[in-house]
Amino acid sequence: MIILVPAYQPGQRFLTLVTDLLDAGPGIHLVVVDDGGGPDFARVFDAARDLGCTVLSHPVNRGKGVALKTGFRHVAEVYPGHDVVCADADGQHSVTDIMRVADRVRATGRMVLGVRRFEGRVPLRSRVGNTITRRLFRAITGCPVQDTQTGLRAYPYGLLEWLGSVFGERFEYEMNVLLYATRAGHPIEEVEIVTTYLENNEGSHFGGFTDSARVYWQLLRFAASSRRRVASRSASR
Repeated sequence: MIILVPAYQPGQRFLTLVTDLLDAGPGIHLVVVDDGGGPDFARVFDAARDLGCTVLSHPVNRGKGVALKTGFRHVAEVYPGHDVVCADADGQHSVTDIMRVADRVRATGRMVLGVRRFEGRVPLRSRVGNTITRRLFRAITGCPVQDTQTGLRAYPYGLLEWLGSVFGERFEYEMNVLLYATRAGHPIEEVEIVTTYLENNEGSHFGGFTDSARVYWQLLRFAASSRRRVASRSASR
């Protein structure tokens, strides 16, 4: 099993996650993408490499979308035929949940999302943001995805080439993957996971207004393109 972890200036929980995943069982390969963290974080990535991870590096920060696509290309080239599970570097996802998502992609051969319930002590911006985005996503696509912003996702190996063709460089990339999966007819499975926010989610690099604007722009852009497609089909009849 291949676990892909895009990481930008990760904290100490990152190495704990790496160690726990490598201890979870045989046959687990970790591919980490250092997304331009800089020299202050070189020791962290050197430690991950010493633990047995493959570490790919960007010389400068290019965004989560680019980091994921770098990892997908590497997996397709080095581990052909293997599914990929993507997890965040901040330790938000438990090893148990990562393994459950991995089991589902193996069983179904479909894209799988680890979806949070957003109950209990959830930061207000996360609760409100997910509610708004989830409702917009369903209104635009007709697909009732419960957690459009989860970073815990699994992809069957047959989707890796397609994933490389989806546009987006930063957090909007993951939204585009879901949007264009609905258009391409790629089914989306969901596995409920524990909702964990460490220190009020302060470890997240999601840039508030800027990244939110990128995500919502993709939703509006997709909605507009869908209307044009419908209009074009109607005109051609």
